[in-house]
Amino acid sequence: MSHPVAPTIEPGQWVRHPGRPEWGTGQVQSVIGERVTVNFENAGKVLINAAHVTLDVLDAPL
Repeated sequence: MSHPVAPTIEPGQWVRHPGRPEWGTGQVQSVIGERVTVNFENAGKVLINAAHVTLDVLDAPL
């Protein structure tokens, strides 16, 4: 069963992965269904399955 991505996640937003703090801050590149592509400062481009990970949305990059 599919669960939609929280409407607060959209391209351009800054986020952190709660389980991977070493990845640093990332900017959301795209959101397609449950798939969120984020460009993290220390991990590069990563595809996140939002059905399994709730990204922490930031007001601005840290």
